[in-house]
This record gives sequence, structure tokens and C-alpha cells, in this order.
Amino acid sequence: MSEHVVIEVRDQVQIARLNRPDRKNALSQAMYAALADAISNAENDANIRCTLITGTEECFTAGNDLSDFAAGPVGEFETSPVGRFLFGMAKAEKPVVAAVNGPAVGIGTTMLLHCDLVFAGNNTAFQMPFANLGLCPEGGSSLLLPEWLGRVRAAELLLLGGTFDAPKAAELGLINRVCEPSATESEALAACAQLVAQPPASVRATKRLLNRRNTAELREAMLAEGELFGERLKSPEAAEAFKAFMEKRKPDFSRFS
Repeated sequence: MSEHVVIEVRDQVQIARLNRPDRKNALSQAMYAALADAISNAENDANIRCTLITGTEECFTAGNDLSDFAAGPVGEFETSPVGRFLFGMAKAEKPVVAAVNGPAVGIGTTMLLHCDLVFAGNNTAFQMPFANLGLCPEGGSSLLLPEWLGRVRAAELLLLGGTFDAPKAAELGLINRVCEPSATESEALAACAQLVAQPPASVRATKRLLNRRNTAELREAMLAEGELFGERLKSPEAAEAFKAFMEKRKPDFSRFS
């Protein structure tokens, strides 16, 4: 368990709180492992009917901790901490809700594609800058975003890697509600309370039906993304992007073909 992920169970709702404020909740391998364990524990604990993933009023997550990931993936993707978390989210039978404020970068956006309900503060800045960093999409985003948004809008988000706000995310159908940052978590918890009060087997059955169409395709996409992401982490383009990030300068990709 990571000290940077605080787990609490309250009224049959498991709350997994990202708690690394000095690094804007950047996710380390240990944090991924803790989140994966939380999702797994919820699936196996009859006292937990719903999981809420959140951060603070100021920050959800700045994405992956680049210093932690620059060395490349840990083992096979599916059994790595990242893979365990992403596949756990994709396969979860119990509802997963997110309360998001501030930066939601990379995985901070793509993990939301596997949540059942998402509440975002009006201070949220979503971004999937994978191409900008010499990487590639992850979390099933290369499959789910074109399916949900259409190819050209998905291409804009993934190829240009720009930032978009909560109202835009709501317009695209990626979140349920735009909130005041101080109310994001309370509104998400209210939805969790409603889910807890519902017949649990009915909730699980409904979620299975909602997800049944893309289960096999999603697994295939996530495995392909994971393999390519691992290769891209070792690429000279990613090395330049990471070095530029550490040196607080704009990367120069002009010498690459």
C-alpha cells in the first residue's frame, strides 16, 4: 500500500484519495499498485458496494510520475501495477465513481473512461498529451474515444494533446456534471449513496450489460496500447520530451523522422 493513496470505507463506499500534493498527485508505480488493490478489494468485499476515486479541490492528478516511468515498464503490461489498475477498472463489476478537480492529465483523463459516473469541478483541466511526450494513447482511449466521440474529435484530443475544460468534457459526454470545486466530492458522494441504496445485484447486472459490447475489443486495445507504450518509453523522442520537461523547456523533435 502506498502512503500517497489514502483508502477509507464509509457507509459501504470505498474512497481512494490521491494524496501526493507536493507532486500534484503524479502517479508512481506504488500508487498504481495501491489503486489496483483497492479496486480488487472492493470486488471481493461484500461491505463495499461502490468506489470513489478522488484527489483534492486543487488537483486530481498531473499524470504519470515521469521520473518513475522513464526506466520503462515493470514486467509484462497486464501484470504490472499500471496494467493491474487499468484492467481492474475495465473489469470491475461494482460501480466506480470519480470526483475530479484541477489537473487531470494523461491517465487522469483516460481512467475516467472506465468510471460509471464522473463529477468534475469547473477548475478541471483535462489533457491527454501522449503524442506530445513521444508516447501513445493508453487506458483503452484509442478504442473508446473514437467510439464515443467520433474519429476526428478523438484525433484532435489525442494527436494535438490540448487541454479542455469541464464544460467541454460535459459537451463531449465524458463527464456527468460540472460542479463548484468545493462541491465536487460531496456531489459524487451523494451519487455513491444512491448507488449503495440500489439493489446491488441489479446494479452489477446493469453495468455488465452496459459494458458487454466492447469487452473483448477493449482488452485487445489495452494490450496493444500497453505494448506500444512500453516501446515508446524507450524511444529517443520520449527521452527528448522527458529531458525537456525536467529542464523546463520546449522539446525539439525536428531531428526525428
